[in-house]
Amino acid sequence: MNKNSCLMCRKPQDNGIIIYGVNICRECELRLINVDVDTDFYEYYKEKIKKSIVSVILRGDEHNWQNYRL
Repeated sequence: MNKNSCLMCRKPQDNGIIIYGVNICRECELRLINVDVDTDFYEYYKEKIKKSIVSVILRGDEHNWQNYRL
């Protein structure tokens, strides 16, 4: 995946947010904010974030994570 592409849709990012070096374009950000938790989109976004952003956080500075569940 291109470093400047969106985590969700993989399109080149020219706006949006960056969380721990992971890009999310404005369109996907808005979808994520407004998604209903009972949809497949919610599960898709949740898994993408869990696999990408959480792993970046955990690989970062040394932390004493206790009872931390992914």
